[in-house]
Parts: sequence; C-alpha cells; structure tokens
Amino acid sequence: MRDGSKTKELIARTALQLFVEKGITATTIREIASAAGIAEGTLYRHYDSKDQLAWELFATNYLAFAQELDRLQEGYDTLQDKLAAMIRQFCTFFDRDPVLFSYLLLAQHGQLKKVTPEMETAVTVLQKVIAQGIARGEAPEMEVELAAAMVLGVVLEVAVFKAYGRITQALSELGEYLVAACWRVLDGAGTH
Repeated sequence: MRDGSKTKELIARTALQLFVEKGITATTIREIASAAGIAEGTLYRHYDSKDQLAWELFATNYLAFAQELDRLQEGYDTLQDKLAAMIRQFCTFFDRDPVLFSYLLLAQHGQLKKVTPEMETAVTVLQKVIAQGIARGEAPEMEVELAAAMVLGVVLEVAVFKAYGRITQALSELGEYLVAACWRVLDGAGTH
C-alpha cells in the first residue's frame, strides 16, 4: 500500500500557490492536477472537491496557527509581552511561508463564514489576551472586539502590503515597529 501523504502535500502546496496567484474561484481542479503533475482522479482520491480542498487548507492551517499563538502567549506574564510575542510570531510566519500566510489572509473572507464559535482562532486568542490584560489593569477599559480589530488592522494591513509587493522588507524586520504601533493603539483605545 502506498503512502499518499506526499501526494496530498504536493496537492496542497500546488493548490495554495494557485489559489494565491489566481484566487480560489478562478483556479480549477484540472489546473491544480496539471501543475502538480498528477491525474485529476488522484486529486479526487484526496479531496472531494475544490471547495473541500480550499476549506481544509484554510481550517487546518488557520486553527493550527491559533494554537501556536496560544501556546506562545502562555509563556509570558504581561499583556505587552504577550502581544509582542504574538505579533513577532505573525511576522515570522509570513517570512517563513509567505504563500501559506497570503492564502490565509486572502482566503479568509470566503472561508471565515465556516468557522464555528467553538473553534479557537488567532482572533479569539488575541481577544482573550486583551481581555485578561484589561482585567489585570494593564490596558484601559475598552471593547475587546474593537481593540482586537485595531491590533489586527495594524498587523494585517502591513502583511497585505507585503503580499502585494508594496513593502519589500521582511516582516520580521518590521516586527518591533508593529509591536510599538499596536501597543499605542491599545493604550489609547480606551479614550474613545
């Protein structure tokens, strides 16, 4: 019996690249199979449909990254340190695998509607960290959802610029700027 894990990984990486380049809707199963050098039937042995492939790629990686962030933040005591570690990890993730990061970033609008409330995501981890920091008096009272949205806006908009080539520096090189900007956003958010 053959191990199909290498073929599945080949399909996943090929699909990620095409989904980022062309978009999920414009990419066909035939294009994925051709680019991967496999028959369409081989692809269907691993995935029932393009939609299932797109969702599995999104959900598996999106939720795994949330777990990674949650484990990371647990190693720090203060909101500022937790936030800094998480932002640096976002930057490192982008630099390590820009195709996957770009896919998660660009595909989220079509895939987030499938995320259920019980799934822990990077957003819910960030909200938890902010809420705990507010409860400890480390940040002003504010709406946690708004605070998380503002922090993510700072980080993810920079990532969008990077994904489209408008920023040429590695995101890791910008990590400390992003950390400082996000802290200013949180520190001043309670004044609205």
